Amino acid sequence: MPKLKTKSGAKKRFKVTANGHVKVAQAGKRHGMIKRTAKFVRNARGTTVLATPDEKIILKNFLPYA
Repeated sequence: MPKLKTKSGAKKRFKVTANGHVKVAQAGKRHGMIKRTAKFVRNARGTTVLATPDEKIILKNFLPYA
């Protein structure tokens, strides 16, 4: 059976923690910050951990060796 290729877009977007969770940047901060509330902008800083069902999809299909 041949080796599976890792999706190159996934390499750039996701990081896997030591516990096996998937970290991803917060969405909604590319543009349009003027109309967002200060609370939204504050809460959207940094990274977040994906929900477990989404993690399974990412790890199985996009990052097979993570």
